[in-house]
Formats: sequence, C-alpha cells, structure tokens
Amino acid sequence: MATKTSSITFFFIILTLFITCSATELPQLRHVRRPCKKFTVYLHETRYNGTNLANATSAIVGNPAWGNKTNFATNFGNLFVIDNMLTADNNNKSAPIGRAQGFYVYDINNGVGAWHGFSMVFNNTKYKGTLTLAGENPLLMKTRDISVIGGTGDFFMHWGIATFKTDYINGLLAYRIKINVKLYECWCLLE
Repeated sequence: MATKTSSITFFFIILTLFITCSATELPQLRHVRRPCKKFTVYLHETRYNGTNLANATSAIVGNPAWGNKTNFATNFGNLFVIDNMLTADNNNKSAPIGRAQGFYVYDINNGVGAWHGFSMVFNNTKYKGTLTLAGENPLLMKTRDISVIGGTGDFFMHWGIATFKTDYINGLLAYRIKINVKLYECWCLLE
C-alpha cells in the first residue's frame, strides 16, 4: 500500500511540474557568438572636385544625364570609385595601414544613402590580406552596419560586421569614418 501511495504521489509531483513548466513562459534560448577578432580603422576620403586631383581619393565615374561629375549637390545615381587611406587613428597624417578600394553608389532618390562594395587592403606589420565589405549605408544614421562578407590572407574566410560612424566631415568634399570591425567567423591557414 505504501509503495502504491508513493508511486501515485511521485506521479502527481511530476505531472504538476510538467504542467507548471509548460504553463509558464520559458525564456528564449539563443546562441550568443562573441567576436573572434576586433579592431578599429579610420577611413579618410577626399572627393575629386575638378581641381584637387593630387589629393583626391574618390571620384564620380558614372552619373545620370542630369548629373555633374564635380558637383555633389544631387547625389542620386552617382557612382564613386574609391582608393581611400585607412589609418589606425583619426589623424590623416598618420602612416596608412591599408587602403579601402572599390565603389559606392547613391541609391536613394528621396534621401541620403549609398550602397558600398569595397575591400580593405592591408599590407602592414600587423595585418596582411583583405576584408570585403558590402551593403547599404544609410548616411544620416549615427552608426551604420555593413556586412563583412569575406577575406584573404590574415582574414581568410572571415565574416562579421563593420560599424561605420562619421568622425569628421568637411562639407561635401572630405570626410573621415571610424570603422569598428567585429569578425565572428575566423579561420586560419595551416602551413
């Protein structure tokens, strides 16, 4: 009799726990991934304005019929090619640690935004290789995330997020962007 009573009691305790657990909302469990590599670079851009060829790091190479290759007042449809300097700090006189090479196109008609596709090319004592970035850059937001979609060399098959924040702007001619890179997938080559 005692065995039967304890079995029934045990059954009701388990049943009560099951009902309680299924009735209460359990927190959503998710995998949290930490970056395997983090660093910050500064991108320095000076647009070609028709007179500054020696200092320019970007130029309009394509624009709509109504456009002008040296007037940046109407950006929609403008395609820029870039070869911008990357530095470890925000001083444009610092030694470059790499270049940002590629393009961006202003793709929003009633706003300010650009789609970027470029590689950060590193050839310094700390890093050698490239990181490729692609994505929309809504320029009026304080911070913007661009996808890091791959890399070579020290960044072989890496991916992650590059967070852009405008650090300095000089009208429509020059600007500096702070880029915080967080890589979430990091492979290493075995030699």
